[in-house]
Amino acid sequence: MNRPAGGTLHHVEIWVPDLERAASSFGWLLEALGHAPFQNWDGGRSWRLGETYLVFEQSPALTAGEHDRCRPGLNHLAFHVEDRRTVDDLVRRAPRHGWTLMFPDRHPHAGGERTYAAYLENADGFEVELVAFEGDGN
Repeated sequence: MNRPAGGTLHHVEIWVPDLERAASSFGWLLEALGHAPFQNWDGGRSWRLGETYLVFEQSPALTAGEHDRCRPGLNHLAFHVEDRRTVDDLVRRAPRHGWTLMFPDRHPHAGGERTYAAYLENADGFEVELVAFEGDGN
């Protein structure tokens, strides 16, 4: 096994108010993006892609009941997506999995005319950005 390059991301752990709701919305999305279920324990789940994994945990040490992306801390997670068609497909399927399209009046260029992306928010206020990879720099 090759060692990951120093400085690369090992994992991200996100505390959530409702693990099953997070596992449902994030699990669907992560698996659609190629992540595989990695760990499962009382109070937590994780998904892995390559050497990096994302953890969602419902900790008894939470000090607030909801996430506010506008406060200091995590604003959003952004993922590369293969192409525009994949972004569109994920946006179409997302509501069935607890996601709402943000900025629908500016979609798919809410990040600017040269960016083809979708911004989704789940029921707990977590945001993800899905950015189409395009060979021409989009």
